[in-house]
Amino acid sequence: MNHYDPLDIDSQDKVRAVRATREQLADQADIDDVRWLMSSKRGRRILWRTLERGEVFKLSFNTNSMSMAFAEGRKNEGLRTLALIHTASPDLYATMMKESRE
Repeated sequence: MNHYDPLDIDSQDKVRAVRATREQLADQADIDDVRWLMSSKRGRRILWRTLERGEVFKLSFNTNSMSMAFAEGRKNEGLRTLALIHTASPDLYATMMKESRE
């Protein structure tokens, strides 16, 4: 049984610290995974296709608001991937762009 005491600040701080550590480890795992993918031509192709499917480089305007909302959601995930690429392997991003044109 969970006994939550709103006045126990020390326990709350410990819980926050554990959560922060878990989030930091998860973020680092994401960066390591993208770095691993970017290290090979095949991985760069996979990530480039992910960016294209997310339509990161296109406008998502549509007169139908639900279609536009769906496109924005897809684009948001693509932009998240792009941000991970720039964090993990910014030097290989240009290589990936060049390879996508070949």
